Amino acid sequence: MDPLFYRPKDAATVLGMSRTAVFRLIKSGELRSIKHNGYRLIPAAALVDYARALEAQASREVA
Repeated sequence: MDPLFYRPKDAATVLGMSRTAVFRLIKSGELRSIKHNGYRLIPAAALVDYARALEAQASREVA
């Protein structure tokens, strides 16, 4: 079973960016996250949503 939530470090690996970049995306609201028991967690669905938003943005820029 795939993880339902990722820690920022793991989300950064999945997205191919730095942990700092992931925290910037969270702070800007571009990437959803939750805080649970002192841990920052990013839902797997939020990673997919972010990737889709990037694709849509790239499509608009090409057109």
